[in-house]
Amino acid sequence: MIDLTTNYMGMELRSPVIVGSSGLTKDIKNLQLSDEKGAGAVVLKSLFEEQIKFEIRKLFSYDDAQSAYTEAEDYIRNYAREQTLDDYLNIIQEAKKSISMPVIASINCTSAEEWPVFAKNIQEAGADALELNVFALPSNENKEGVAYEKLYFDVVENVKKQITIPVSLKIGSHFSGLAEMIKKLSWSGVKGIVLFNRFFNPDIDIDNFRIKAANLYSDPSEITSSLRWIAIMAGKVQTDLCASTGVHDGKGVVKQLLAGAHAVQVCSTLYKNGFDQLDLIHEEIKAWMTKHQYKKISDFRGKMSQKMTENPAAFLRVQFMKHFAGIE
Repeated sequence: MIDLTTNYMGMELRSPVIVGSSGLTKDIKNLQLSDEKGAGAVVLKSLFEEQIKFEIRKLFSYDDAQSAYTEAEDYIRNYAREQTLDDYLNIIQEAKKSISMPVIASINCTSAEEWPVFAKNIQEAGADALELNVFALPSNENKEGVAYEKLYFDVVENVKKQITIPVSLKIGSHFSGLAEMIKKLSWSGVKGIVLFNRFFNPDIDIDNFRIKAANLYSDPSEITSSLRWIAIMAGKVQTDLCASTGVHDGKGVVKQLLAGAHAVQVCSTLYKNGFDQLDLIHEEIKAWMTKHQYKKISDFRGKMSQKMTENPAAFLRVQFMKHFAGIE
């Protein structure tokens, strides 16, 4: 018998495959389908910090609107109409009644002020954990990197004052000292770190002179970034690592587990292939484990991490000398 169970953030999951936060995970029917297909857990569609502030404080009064980005104001108003905070809490409560896998709430945040009090409502609604998708684009040429980095620790500190359920951080790779940052974040009390979040990618419509979104879905080739850093940091941090972005099949999940991940999030592949893809992913994992005579995930997790592999320098290579020199 093949055992796919894994432990992530203190939760025992029946599978290392987690359905990541997206528009798909705001619908109860999709949550139930994910559950039926054997997913280990689900991360609900993210609430935005601005949305929480908007509802709690009536953020955009007429005076506030004068100093706000019009596009941001319109977006948040429209988003708030579609999904209020009460709606979000109701989804958590309904999900806990109708599915067996853990429900992880999600908040997309860029500051540490005021909104963390709402985390208590999420816990009281029954969420098993909370994922904080934190990112502030380091675009201000007059702001030092340390000021951006401080945000992450402030967010964790303020949220953890409000709740006792496990908290994870979903971060990007835009740090001057990424390895040190991940290590320090693992000391902050978070139970999981997700590598990496996927951002809005701007593009330019050259005929209509407007900014548009590009590359809405991830590509399997994007797995390499998170794979490298999962492998480098596995066994060196005081928290569980979860892989995200570019995982589209069972082979991708196996790669991340070999690198040292405790769990792996999938999203774009479900948009492209539907929820039956979860069956195929699990079948591929089991077939690979059977081929290599592994009975449980812990038998091979981290086997190819930098700490465990016979060629640790491979994860540090950034140039293509061997490739262009024709050396194998």
